[in-house]
Amino acid sequence: MTTRKKTASKGQTRRKAAPKITLKKRVTRWLFGAALVSGALVVLLVLLFRFVNPPTGVYMFSESRRLSGVQRDWVPLNQIAPVMARSAVAAEDANFCNHWGFDMEAIRTAIENGSERGASTISQQTVKNVYLWHGRSWIRKAMEAGMTPLVEALWPKRRIIEVYLNVAEFDEGVFGVGAAAPHYFGVSAAELSATQAAR
Repeated sequence: MTTRKKTASKGQTRRKAAPKITLKKRVTRWLFGAALVSGALVVLLVLLFRFVNPPTGVYMFSESRRLSGVQRDWVPLNQIAPVMARSAVAAEDANFCNHWGFDMEAIRTAIENGSERGASTISQQTVKNVYLWHGRSWIRKAMEAGMTPLVEALWPKRRIIEVYLNVAEFDEGVFGVGAAAPHYFGVSAAELSATQAAR
C-alpha cells in the first residue's frame, strides 16, 4: 500500500503545470478572433443586402445628420427607365458587365496619366456608398478593395446597378434616382428620357 501511494504521489508531481499564456499570445488570439468575427459580419452584411435594400449607408447617414435630412426614394430596377442604367454605365464604368469589380485598364491608364481619380468602378462606388465612408484614405481604399470582389461574387450585376442607382448622391442630400428624377425634372424614375438620364 505504501509503495502505491508513493508512486501515485510521484506521478502527480511529474505532471507538468499548464503552460502560462503570455500577454502576446492573448493579444494575438484576441486580434485573430476579432478579425474572424469582423470578416463574418462583413460577409453577412453583403449577403443580407443582396436580398434586402440597404436602409442607409455611412455617407448617407452622415449627410442626413449634417443637412438635417436627405431626399431618398428607393425604386426597384424594373421601375427605373432602362436608359438610366445604360447612361450610368456609359458615364461611370463602360466595362461594368465585363469586369469582376476592378477595371484594370482604367486603373493602368489613371496611373500612367498620374490621375488620382477616374478608375473607380460602379461596384467600388456601390461598396463605398453602402458600407464605407467618403474621403481619401488608404484604410478606406483597402477596405473597398477587399469588399468589392465579395460584392461581385455574391450579388448579380443587376443587383449592383440597382443598389448603385438608389444610393448614389445626385445632388447635395439627394440620394438615388427615385429622388433625383422628381428633384431635377419633375418626373418619376420610370419616366426619365434619354436626355434626362444622360445629365
